[in-house]
Amino acid sequence: MTETAAVMYSGPRLVRVIGRWSLAALTINSMIGSGIFGLPSQVGGLTGTASPIAVLIAAAATGIVMACYAELASYFSEAGGPYLYGRETFGRFLGIEIGWLLWLAQLSACAANTNLFVIYLGQFWNRASQPAARFVVLTALVGFLTFVNYRGVRGGTRVSNVFTVAKLLPLLIVISAGILYMTRHQTVSAPHLQASANDWLKAILLMFFVYGGFETALVPMSEAKNPQRDAVFALFAALIATTLIYTLIQWIVVRLIANPAASQRPLADVADLALGRGGAAFVACGALIACYGYLSAKIVGVPRITYALAQRGDLPKIFSAIHSRFHTPYFSIVVFAALTWLLAMLGNFSWNVTLSAFARLFYYIAACAGILILRRKRAGEARFRLPAGTPLAVIGIAICLVLMTRVDMSKSLILFATVFAGLLNWLWVRRSKFQHETSERL
Repeated sequence: MTETAAVMYSGPRLVRVIGRWSLAALTINSMIGSGIFGLPSQVGGLTGTASPIAVLIAAAATGIVMACYAELASYFSEAGGPYLYGRETFGRFLGIEIGWLLWLAQLSACAANTNLFVIYLGQFWNRASQPAARFVVLTALVGFLTFVNYRGVRGGTRVSNVFTVAKLLPLLIVISAGILYMTRHQTVSAPHLQASANDWLKAILLMFFVYGGFETALVPMSEAKNPQRDAVFALFAALIATTLIYTLIQWIVVRLIANPAASQRPLADVADLALGRGGAAFVACGALIACYGYLSAKIVGVPRITYALAQRGDLPKIFSAIHSRFHTPYFSIVVFAALTWLLAMLGNFSWNVTLSAFARLFYYIAACAGILILRRKRAGEARFRLPAGTPLAVIGIAICLVLMTRVDMSKSLILFATVFAGLLNWLWVRRSKFQHETSERL
């Protein structure tokens, strides 16, 4: 058995039911969150009418990293995503560290998005933020998705598919209405800015992180029908779709809003112009769907991180337990859901940006470096070989290193705690392995 081979347990197995288009929808759903409803104003404020170019540059930078992930994914058919790739490429220690960073960063992002749902809901129901109502809403939100995913990955992916369509629909309506409005009315474009290099870098940074999140869709590959082929398709389909949507939204915002930097709700302002009365409420509904759709995608992927760790002996075996009837990693799903609910109830995520930014850049660097190593280590095994892979991987590493210099480390305590937890996890694994080998010799 190779190092990457899963530890085989007797009993029920995961089932391969996630098809190509469902995986693409899961990837898109993992990428498009609530950020698109507010960030166009910040990007427009930094680079003005040229901001759609910043969006395209960020897409190109993200595309390089995604292309590296596409080749990596084509080597594997098991669950784990970035954790699995890091473990195979750099060994157990870095694999565990990537697993912890990936899991906690995504967990906190899900809790923040769930909490944001309640905030958006306050526009329609003033009592939503009161403790009792908030408790009921958060419990219902998380509880429903937990129930669906507990009972089968097929149901979980169907819900994700529905929310992917539901979140894209209002965005496409706003885009169409905005374009139609521009053909009939005189536009009031944002002023042309003499943006500095630093302004451009900030704008590209913002959009680079908006494009992120695709990596969690690569985690549940033990349940994909044809993971080595379909992961590649899903990544590039999601990149094309999100690039088109983000660029068009940015273009419309800077064409219709005279001062984007002063707009706290750029899409709502566009909808007010293009759709008339009720446009802002329509966009608020879209934001609610985006928040909940994001959670529906993450609850499919993120629990499979702890499942994959446990499957390879890097977490207690209970995390890899599979339900005998529903064939889901039910313990990992319940733990993830419970922690998401708890963190959402606490509602303070001042540390989340630092953890998410560092974690994402760290395992993006590992992915870009990984294809250079796996091409030698497992020559000829990739189902997809990235053209000009070596120079693109080097460029991807350089992009992530530059962006890492911009991470605010002033709130890094939780980051260091996560890295330390990964170290303790690795020491526990080494101790358990030593004890097991000693008992076998005796």
